[in-house]
Amino acid sequence: MKSLYQINELTLYASNVSASCVPCAFWSVIGPGVDSFTAARTAPSSRAGEKNMETAGKVIKCKAAVAWEPGKPLTIEEVEVAPPKAHEVRIKIFATGVCHTDAYTLSGSDPEGLFPVILGHEGAGTVESVGEGVTKFKPGDTVIPLYVPQCGECKFCKNPKTNLCQKIRVTQGQGLLPDKTSRFTCKGKQVFHFMGTSTFSEYTVVADISLAKVNESAPLDKVCLLGCGISTGYGAALNTAKVEPGSTCAVFGLGAVGLAVIMGCKVAGATRIIGVDINPAKFEKAKEFGATEFVNPKDHSKPIQEVLVEMTDGGVDYSFECIGNVQIMRAALEACHKGWGESVIIGVAGAGQEISTRPFQLVTGRVWRGTAFGGWKSVESVPKLVEDYMNKKLKVDEFVTHTLPFEQINEGFDLMHAGKRRQLQFLQILKRRNVKQQFRRL
Repeated sequence: MKSLYQINELTLYASNVSASCVPCAFWSVIGPGVDSFTAARTAPSSRAGEKNMETAGKVIKCKAAVAWEPGKPLTIEEVEVAPPKAHEVRIKIFATGVCHTDAYTLSGSDPEGLFPVILGHEGAGTVESVGEGVTKFKPGDTVIPLYVPQCGECKFCKNPKTNLCQKIRVTQGQGLLPDKTSRFTCKGKQVFHFMGTSTFSEYTVVADISLAKVNESAPLDKVCLLGCGISTGYGAALNTAKVEPGSTCAVFGLGAVGLAVIMGCKVAGATRIIGVDINPAKFEKAKEFGATEFVNPKDHSKPIQEVLVEMTDGGVDYSFECIGNVQIMRAALEACHKGWGESVIIGVAGAGQEISTRPFQLVTGRVWRGTAFGGWKSVESVPKLVEDYMNKKLKVDEFVTHTLPFEQINEGFDLMHAGKRRQLQFLQILKRRNVKQQFRRL
């Protein structure tokens, strides 16, 4: 088996596009944790089972990026990760992403933000050990943590109209596991969990309903992306909007979520897919995903919704806002066709911001929707998305660009805020790019 990573090595995969409609970035951290065996990029070696036996039921000391206070850089610390309790699973993280949601909480703007905390909500790894009552997972399973759980028992899970399981929503928002305690400590202090996942740590503990078992052959440094941004955009087109063949669609913001929306619209059979962004350099990448046209609002003196209405003979059938800007949300709705046009809000606006439009826009048949995690019922859907990727039905590799060592994770945040497109000299290139926007509170 080819050895890719040695002890205590971590690699940060990054991909960005210029700051414009979606000034965010995506990263993945790859590493074997604190033990001494080498790790493959896909499934772990057989020695993983031996290591699990050594650590099961014990506190594990490992590296993590800790946010001690808002507005300050993350600090690489040695943390202690307690064993899983009932209906919990401890995971060895091999890949994780950092996005605008992490930065939003780190900035101190998040009203639910708690410190100290281990951020991160897009990851992939293997099960190290399980707590009492866990029946669906065993040590060695390849898994993706889920910030949207699926218990299968609450009224939300039983309702086909939503994917927003609420069983552990309260404690997740409190930065704790379901028993109202944390499994992380650092320097004698309790450290909070984040979005029920906390993937900026070599080991983490999650509720067993916040975890999906996936194909053990899946490359963890790729499928971790399916834990958030790609799935969100792709599902917004397929599940939320239910784009129909022959449709005309407009996608506002050509970051990772926007590209995933375009991919979903193409799969659904849309005839025209119009990318809207103030950075024309993004269109070439958008075309690879299925965009047929590109509109730059800066090239027009009139509002972008008027431009789109004129070029589509009355408006688009479906529009998607992938930015988190309330003015663009309004524009996306008003770009829709009278009588049947639908607009889907994906981006998350700042705390306290409100959307508005003239009621007549809705009275005359337009529909305004929102989506979280693309409407996917997480536990049952993420494994299927991984299989679609493995069978080359779903693009994932194309969203990845660069690599950085884990110790430089703060530079990753700097690049995200700066909107750097391709740090070829600074990073080991993987020939891909991506950007992402995501949700905090569901």
